[in-house]
Amino acid sequence: MTDLMAPPQFTPQQPASQWRRRVMAATVAAALAVTGGVGGGLLATQVASAAPASTTTVSTTQVANSGTLTAAQIVSEVQPSVVTVLVSTSSGSAEGSGVVLTADGLILTNNHVVEGARSVRVTLADGRTVAATVVGTDPTADLAVLRAEGVSDLTPAQLGTSANLRVGDSVLAFGSPLGLEGTVTAGIVSAVGRTIEDSGSSLGNLIQTDAPINPGNSGGALVDSTGRVIGINVAIATTGEDSGNIGVGFAIPIDTAAAVAARLAG
Repeated sequence: MTDLMAPPQFTPQQPASQWRRRVMAATVAAALAVTGGVGGGLLATQVASAAPASTTTVSTTQVANSGTLTAAQIVSEVQPSVVTVLVSTSSGSAEGSGVVLTADGLILTNNHVVEGARSVRVTLADGRTVAATVVGTDPTADLAVLRAEGVSDLTPAQLGTSANLRVGDSVLAFGSPLGLEGTVTAGIVSAVGRTIEDSGSSLGNLIQTDAPINPGNSGGALVDSTGRVIGINVAIATTGEDSGNIGVGFAIPIDTAAAVAARLAG
């Protein structure tokens, strides 16, 4: 069964592990209640580090701001680069999201999405579902790189920079909350430099956003008004097991995520 352990009352230093379970865990029952038939669930792990056959460079792309796009234009550009990550574990199935890094199948997601996985598949934006392997993980950063097998035609996401984010900047969050593939939500940057802590571990320098993020969004893209990825969705805060989204979500800055991805990809 999927672990749906709820976090305690929200405080500024909420346990990161409980937050991460909330943002990634979506049970089949919950998904059915919302979609009438879309399976949900959550993930498990495999701390693997099978380097790809060739060295791959993953870096933040510096792109001149050519002007703010409409939400519909951003969705059209970004959606092909977001995937659903499907994981089989010893206790059931699980689901999260991922961001395409290269045309030949490198995908960035959260470590907690694939932690303990026996097998991994990804559903691409065009509807194909293919097998995937875990290339490498960084539990401390809560990031992982996957490789979708047998593909060469994926659309890599355009990576921006998180260095110049300002409170109030518009953002969109992409992913598969509650098994609802291809979901997009809108909000703003609520704060930067946030830290969430758990006994002995923490995630720091996070982007806080009020864009609705829910179980299944983990590993998905947080993008700016030019359609560039500026963060990887990782956690939410709740006031109780059944409270749902309360407008307090967190993302790993893309400057951090891109550097970790490059190292994991080899």
